[in-house]
Amino acid sequence: MHTEWHFPVMIFASLLVFLLVIRAVLPRQEFRQKKYTIMLLSIWVVVVGMLFGKYGATWGLPWWIYYPVPMLMTVLLPPYILKLRKAKTMLYLILSFLSAPFIHLFFSFFFGWTEYLPFWEIPRWVDLAARISW
Repeated sequence: MHTEWHFPVMIFASLLVFLLVIRAVLPRQEFRQKKYTIMLLSIWVVVVGMLFGKYGATWGLPWWIYYPVPMLMTVLLPPYILKLRKAKTMLYLILSFLSAPFIHLFFSFFFGWTEYLPFWEIPRWVDLAARISW
């Protein structure tokens, strides 16, 4: 099965979810004022972070480098770059930690794509539906 195109789709979905998280944290006016900073931050945190995570393993880097570096970028950069106060930082952290399982759940359940969080097995909806005897 050809699955190499899954990764760019997951990057795009992650980018959208990241932008939604930032939009949920920032007021509309501040989001608009910082839109260029947010776009650059999004590309760096999501696209570069996911590429580093994926290809870090391929390059032979130890897991304690290719896994924590993107995670630390996601956790530390947005609050610092966007100058979030404590309450906004906490909201951002909660939403960002929920976003990865949400994305994995979505792709696993609806499409059977398990690459996002391969250690968490989610049954595909058609498999669940097939188990139901009518």
